[in-house]
Amino acid sequence: MNHSTPLHLLRPGQRASITRINGTGTLRRRFVEMGIIKGETILIERNAPLGDPVEYFIKGYHLALRKEEAAQIEVTLLGGENG
Repeated sequence: MNHSTPLHLLRPGQRASITRINGTGTLRRRFVEMGIIKGETILIERNAPLGDPVEYFIKGYHLALRKEEAAQIEVTLLGGENG
């Protein structure tokens, strides 16, 4: 049984499917412009040396998001614990 979890809680190497985008206004519009939409697959690439931001791979490009932004995106983990 899969359940949604905030994107910022996942670890590098995990792959997930976007299930919900929270936030309003400018932030939500920015997510859509970056290709962060429901049903899209996202891979957690790596953390910055101090832990923030985190690099993700989505729609063929690398994207860095701060943890507070990633917390607005809910995902379902794909392929078990290691994505």
